Amino acid sequence: MRFPALVVLALSVASVAAAQTTAHWEYEGKNGVLNWGKLDPAYRACSQGHQQSPIDIRGAHLNKALAPIEFHYIAGGVTETNNGHTVQVDVHPGSYIVAGGVRYDLIQFHFHHPAEEAVKGKLTDMVVHLVHKSADGKLAVVAVRLMEDVGAPNAVLAALWPHLPKTAGASEKVTEMVSPGGFLPADRGYWTYMGSLTTPPCTEGVRWFVFEQEMSLSRDQLRTFAAIFKMNSRPLQETHGRRIEANE
Repeated sequence: MRFPALVVLALSVASVAAAQTTAHWEYEGKNGVLNWGKLDPAYRACSQGHQQSPIDIRGAHLNKALAPIEFHYIAGGVTETNNGHTVQVDVHPGSYIVAGGVRYDLIQFHFHHPAEEAVKGKLTDMVVHLVHKSADGKLAVVAVRLMEDVGAPNAVLAALWPHLPKTAGASEKVTEMVSPGGFLPADRGYWTYMGSLTTPPCTEGVRWFVFEQEMSLSRDQLRTFAAIFKMNSRPLQETHGRRIEANE
């Protein structure tokens, strides 16, 4: 999971990393995912941690005591930043979720192509990670998997994509109203488990919520992001016996 500004991805599950660390990392090459744990002592969890993300979700245990996540998202202007690893969208304060009786404020959301979380070995085309933080500093990431659907553009992406910064370090302000709630599926059933940031420093102790229902994006929307980030996903990590629960 792999603080500048949710599943629970920087702090992005790419931006927190940028704020907390200094060693340069990439997804491929000598500074790529296989070597993250060697690039900096602060990245040790990337290779030695036992609660790393992302994971392949299978064998989930039904927990009827898990309450639905309460979403309190508001629309507003946002800032999009290309941090060299993803496009991070910073939001104005005010949006939050309540999960397990804890309030987590929405800090930012960002994208990975292809998706990082798998379900029974299957990856979708993209995923959006909505990154949240509680008053005592705990992180929660809500992951919404996106699948290409010809002719079915995603309304939130339709507002964001015309402003996508194409070069690392570039930012663009979006003044029109953008509602993160547009990413949420009608069926709010989810899987949950403890994991980490999916980028260095791969900090553990992140609570992940992955929606079971996928959302769609159009082929053009997928191609637009892929033209900037051909691949910005961490490979699946071992579960090490972690318990995955479902609230359906």
